[in-house]
Amino acid sequence: MFLRILDRLEEILIASLMGLATVLIFVAVVHRYLSGVPALYEITSAIHLSWAQELCIYMFVWMAKFGAAYGVRTGIHVGVDVLVNKLSPGNRQSVILFGLLCGAAFTAIVGTMGARFVYGLMGTDQTSPDLEIPSWIVYLAIPLGSYLMCFRFLQVAYAFWRTGELPHHDHSHVEGVIESPQAARDLAAEERGLAR
Repeated sequence: MFLRILDRLEEILIASLMGLATVLIFVAVVHRYLSGVPALYEITSAIHLSWAQELCIYMFVWMAKFGAAYGVRTGIHVGVDVLVNKLSPGNRQSVILFGLLCGAAFTAIVGTMGARFVYGLMGTDQTSPDLEIPSWIVYLAIPLGSYLMCFRFLQVAYAFWRTGELPHHDHSHVEGVIESPQAARDLAAEERGLAR
């Protein structure tokens, strides 16, 4: 139950940040364009969006940190496994587990260093330039995202140790689209015909 809630929160956070940043950038660009129109200058000069770029940068940083953890969970990170796949099954499993545990160790170290940095910032009055929010809130993405990524590495390592399966992303699958069995057979027949 906890993992399903965490998975859903991770997905909602990433999608919300991506959507809001896109809308904010669009509004800022339209505002900048309309400010160049003499007839609209009076209206647009009263609206200040100088903070929009800074907020979008922070939103993309948070999205990237949590998106990396999502990538570990779903298996969408790019990896070169040509040599690993040539190993014997026992050696392959050992190398993969070692790699996953190294990823967990690295992200735990980055998370701990980030937490120490954020803790140090909490005692200061340092704020962001345009939004003037405390800097520690901005940098909180580092420990939170890194610890979540560490957890995802450990989660994948445990599942791989038990089942021998890594998460993988099927690029041909579109979530929410259910293909009828007949359409699947027609597509397979068409592919066989093209292969000949």
